Amino acid sequence: MKVYAPVSWMLIALFLACTRPGGGTDYESNLGDTVLTAAPKAPITIITGSTTPAEVTDFAKTLNGIPYKYASINPADGFDCSGFITYVFNHFGISVPRSSVDFTTVQREVKEKEAKPGDLVLFTGTDSTTHIVGHMGIVLHNGPAGFIFIHSTSGRANGVTETLLNDDYQHRYVKTVRVFPQNDQ
Repeated sequence: MKVYAPVSWMLIALFLACTRPGGGTDYESNLGDTVLTAAPKAPITIITGSTTPAEVTDFAKTLNGIPYKYASINPADGFDCSGFITYVFNHFGISVPRSSVDFTTVQREVKEKEAKPGDLVLFTGTDSTTHIVGHMGIVLHNGPAGFIFIHSTSGRANGVTETLLNDDYQHRYVKTVRVFPQNDQ
């Protein structure tokens, strides 16, 4: 079962971001006397079936080193961050949104300190002044050794890599979302 908000809000947001004086990526714009606001996104439920968080994280690790490529879900070409997530989850027949911003309303939020392997960690894009999700990864570990996640980055590591939740990412941190019910136990 896939539950997605209508695509029309994305088109409105794109239009508004492109037509707003000075650009920008917020979902509200004042056009004359009319204020247009994108429709709120409905919560998204991801059905994981019998797949375990360990299966997902183990498979994700096999993709370490694949280069970054914007808008790609093809390992032969590379991945962007959400393309990486899409590829990993689709490998197990799990449908997920394609865009990182669409994960904002997935399942439920958990506190950073409660994150477990298989949870998804969401960040702003490289412009941390906008509080819109633009990057994401899969939690691999959260304990005394630190909070480690795997993601596809266009940064220095340039590709699929395992990263410690350092000050740079902590500054961009938005939230952690739980997709596996097993992680509630």
